[in-house]
Amino acid sequence: MTVKARVYTDATGVYTELPVLMAPTGVLEPLLDYFLHRSHDRSLMWMIKLTRSLRIFLEYMQTNPAERDTYQLFQNFAQRLYTGTFDRSTGIDPSGLCWAPRSPKDAAQIITNLTDFFDWLGNMRPEVAKVNPRYEGGAFDRQIDAAAYQYRRNKAFLGHTWAQNAPSETGHRIRSRRLPKVEKGEPPAFPEERFEELLLNGFNAGGRRDYRGMLITLLLHGAGFRESEPFHLYIQDVFPAPSSPDQAKVLIHHPSYGFGPTDWRDEGGRPRKVTRAQYLAHQFGLVPRTDLLDRRHAGWKGGTHDGPYYKQAYWFLPEYGKWFQQLWRRYLEQVARIERDHPFAFINLSREPIGAMYTLAQYNKAHAAACKRIGLTVNKALGTTPHGHRHAYGRRLQNAGVEKALIRRFMHHSSLESQEVYTRTNTSEAFAALESAAQRLRDTYPGPFSKSNILLADIELND
Repeated sequence: MTVKARVYTDATGVYTELPVLMAPTGVLEPLLDYFLHRSHDRSLMWMIKLTRSLRIFLEYMQTNPAERDTYQLFQNFAQRLYTGTFDRSTGIDPSGLCWAPRSPKDAAQIITNLTDFFDWLGNMRPEVAKVNPRYEGGAFDRQIDAAAYQYRRNKAFLGHTWAQNAPSETGHRIRSRRLPKVEKGEPPAFPEERFEELLLNGFNAGGRRDYRGMLITLLLHGAGFRESEPFHLYIQDVFPAPSSPDQAKVLIHHPSYGFGPTDWRDEGGRPRKVTRAQYLAHQFGLVPRTDLLDRRHAGWKGGTHDGPYYKQAYWFLPEYGKWFQQLWRRYLEQVARIERDHPFAFINLSREPIGAMYTLAQYNKAHAAACKRIGLTVNKALGTTPHGHRHAYGRRLQNAGVEKALIRRFMHHSSLESQEVYTRTNTSEAFAALESAAQRLRDTYPGPFSKSNILLADIELND
């Protein structure tokens, strides 16, 4: 089973909270070592997914104790992810696993997670590398792998430090199945024409406005932040913009590396320049929300920062920044009367414990209720979940003719390609482009196309 653990690595009393896998013999130490090795650059969600993948693999191993060949064991395991474990003719699974076939995406993710883990572990225990060994492959395999290597090398920030050519052993013997390429679905952007109604009427229950929910939604829709990022905001991170005092300037700092507020002073009364991780630890006895393993957890995907280390809100439309400033003042009137044992801006106002950190799960629930109040169906494909606001922000910038380089900056992406999922053309726009192109063709070559109505009329007459 998977449990939450506090891991002490020395005698200082400092601990790290991690998910660990408990086997009948105790904690699975190789996985714990792997997490400690990668905890500085991988998210909690990645750890949870890898723990799940390894638990599934261990369950399969227990039901197949006779298979001693680790490579064959992993190969069979990968196949069962796609096929399930039930006998097709009898509908019975003698192993007792009772697995239904997994989606190709889920199966591929499990195989990739385990392969990366075994690669790392194989550096210390050579026998582990035999689970999914690398191989040189045939000529075609080497060409594909070499092309993929060069692509990654060209895109990497420090790609110039990589070797010119891919290593000879470039492939793994067991790979996930390749699926046909398909166009992505409709970009799930929140409907622009309903946004003002959502703020005014959606976040209004029984005549009482939810300023907190309105502010978070404005950060997503009007400035394009990811849904978890506002939960790292401090009160001190919002102030009037110097160039436009009626508009809010919002800086959301990195949860660990961003500089802490200046209210922490040394023994001489001088402000101390510390990171947010240091500030949380010394002032409140807390760790950044990215490191919490409970409901208070909030992720941080990364991307490009505007300064060391924060992301600035680029309001579009600028009116959204003015709305935020007005709502922020109303919200501060509520917060000022409540004691807090943390510095985070968004807190519980009426739900126990009062003053505790407001959570992402609470906001998702409040946002869904706001959508339902104005008659919207809550569905990711319709753009009516919180992430749909970030899509709406990216599409709004594209429709206004903003250059891609600037969209990348405003959305804090690391590369130009990252924004494509937010700005790709939807089906209605694609049909509109076809109709416009057809009309241009008719205007340029009126002869061949002017007879189309006559032809249709003749067909109907003969029928």
